[in-house]
Amino acid sequence: MPLREALERLVDDMVTRGVRYEDAQREFEKRFIAHILTKADGNLCKAAGLLGMHRNTLSRKITEYRLRGSA
Repeated sequence: MPLREALERLVDDMVTRGVRYEDAQREFEKRFIAHILTKADGNLCKAAGLLGMHRNTLSRKITEYRLRGSA
């Protein structure tokens, strides 16, 4: 299934279940960052580059989402 179609189904399901935009956004960002950290083998500089954000911003988000243990 194409990405756009899968995303459309996911969004429709979330709206149907009453998931708030803010909650959906946080969960997406948390999972996206966790996935990139895994791909970068926990290397913050590499992960920040892949994400297109400053390393300090990534560090703050890791703390915010409590991802340190999974990286």
